[in-house]
Amino acid sequence: MSKTNWYVVHTYSGYENKVKANIEKTIENRKLQDQILEVSVPLQDVIEVKNGVKKKVQKKLFPGYVLLNMEMNDDTWYVVRNTRGVTGFVGPGSKPVPLTDLEMKAMGIKKDEVVIDFEIGDMVEVVSGVWENTTGIIKQINTHKQIVTINVDMFGRETPVEISFTDIRKM
Repeated sequence: MSKTNWYVVHTYSGYENKVKANIEKTIENRKLQDQILEVSVPLQDVIEVKNGVKKKVQKKLFPGYVLLNMEMNDDTWYVVRNTRGVTGFVGPGSKPVPLTDLEMKAMGIKKDEVVIDFEIGDMVEVVSGVWENTTGIIKQINTHKQIVTINVDMFGRETPVEISFTDIRKM
């Protein structure tokens, strides 16, 4: 698999979520999960005051844009470019230009790489968060999202739970 990068796609205003859903559906139908890893419409929490009532709402961080973590090739370019609502990739002459690490970090997309010393089947303890002091066996590791899936005992049943790399330690 070649290197994936983050790209920005311009969409019709208000079509960001539709474009995201359409691209995700196409990824599933064409089995492109290993080439288009993530489709994102970045949101931010904003407090709005209407008629004296504070309300927490989510607003699009970049209205009119969708971010994609993908491997750029003819197939992926075609799929994205021909999705309804997409007007083109951001770049000179609609030539896709990947975001730099600095740009991604500034937008809060790029996380620092975390080196892990555990693998599937290891027993771990959760050291922070809701599941603190819980132990479980690692069933799945997702390095892209920096999470592990462990099974915890909840109400006498094994229940899969996703935990951040930084919230666990090997026992």
